[in-house]
Amino acid sequence: MMESVKPLDVVASGKGKLRRTFAKVINIKKLTGVVPEGNKVERVKKSQEKVKLDKDLVKNAANLSESFDKLEEEYEKRLAMEALLAKLFATISSIKSGYAQLQYAQSPYDPNGIQKADNLVVAELKTLSELKQSFLKNQLDPNPDRTLVLAEIQELRSVLKTYEITGKKLECQLKLKESEIIFLKEKFQESMSQNKLMEKRLNQSGQLCNPLDHNLHLSALNPTHFVTYLHHTVKSIRGFVKLMIEQMKLAAWDIDMAADSIHPEVFYYKQDHKCFAFEHYVCKIMFEAFHLPYFSNESSKKKSREDREMFFERFTELRSMKPKEYLASRPKSRLAKFCRGKYLQLIHPKMEHAFFGHMHLRNQVTAGAFPETSLCTAFLEMAKRVWLLHCLAFSFDPEASIFQVSRGCRFSEVYMKSVTEDAFFSRPEEEESSSETEPGVAFTVVPGFRIGKTSIQCEVYLSRSCQRRPIR
Repeated sequence: MMESVKPLDVVASGKGKLRRTFAKVINIKKLTGVVPEGNKVERVKKSQEKVKLDKDLVKNAANLSESFDKLEEEYEKRLAMEALLAKLFATISSIKSGYAQLQYAQSPYDPNGIQKADNLVVAELKTLSELKQSFLKNQLDPNPDRTLVLAEIQELRSVLKTYEITGKKLECQLKLKESEIIFLKEKFQESMSQNKLMEKRLNQSGQLCNPLDHNLHLSALNPTHFVTYLHHTVKSIRGFVKLMIEQMKLAAWDIDMAADSIHPEVFYYKQDHKCFAFEHYVCKIMFEAFHLPYFSNESSKKKSREDREMFFERFTELRSMKPKEYLASRPKSRLAKFCRGKYLQLIHPKMEHAFFGHMHLRNQVTAGAFPETSLCTAFLEMAKRVWLLHCLAFSFDPEASIFQVSRGCRFSEVYMKSVTEDAFFSRPEEEESSSETEPGVAFTVVPGFRIGKTSIQCEVYLSRSCQRRPIR
């Protein structure tokens, strides 16, 4: 029995080996995933859950990073598209502004302004083409924030320029309306003065020769009626000329050059006297063929009393009617033909384009309609009075004849009346040593008339620089 029992050190040594073997097994279990028991099992579970959680966090972080990248890319694309649209609309606004500048530079004509506006429009059209190509090739703007700011600035500048041009156009229209108001005020003052003069004549002689008197009969017609109505006609001509000169100034025309083109080498004592050259131009066209019935050579037979009565009836019929209403009711009448022909002859196409920037008025007049403009209204009033004066002239027996004097004629108070007295009191410095003391006729402003033995003086502009010729 004693031999079968092992010593204590041997037993202890066996226990140590067993403990080490058990520890190795546990470690192997941990490495191989074998779940141990007790507290050690709990610790292993927590460790595994922590590893799994770390893996999930890494995976979620990767997913979030990828999502943020996609959102940022979409945001950049959207911002680049907004920049493209902003630049597109800003470019369109610039084209609109450039086109407005182009229209404004055409009337009055400004070649430098037209060239500048044309270059602007062409440059912006090129920009549009570049934007189109960028969009088709999907070439995004590398700096969209800066592009958005610049596009907004460009948009504001274009809108501001458009408003500025609109303001200038309104300012021109305002000046034109102010000139019309001044013209109407002067016309009103002239009418008041004429009324006072008629009242004075009425008080002195007991009768008043008024061409608008509805009780006037053919048998009572005398040269005084013609003189009075001629005065009204000349007033309407001068009103139209004043309005035409205002239009020339608004169109930036050179008034001096225009007057010299009508009558070259004429010395004017005052700058304002150049308006008489335009009065001559208008009267020359409006009174052309005045000696022919209805301003045409349709009839060359001798006038009878029936013809005189017919002309006088036309005079009495038309004098109380407004010209536009008459032309609208009778578009194919002789008066309508007269107005269309004189307007197309008086207002040259270049002049009309300079005044209005287009040829619409001329096309409407050619078609038989006069538009509602101040220039056309003044023209129709003038044409009506010239036509009425023509009818009144052919109501006489014999009919009134028309005459004018040529350049260089010697002044005669019997047949002429000077539109200004400056020629009699002033003298050019370069002619102080000249022996000539009497001025000569530079041109006829308003023609004169003869009714039987009565002569109505023509109105002339005198200048000492004109060579004198005898009156024929």
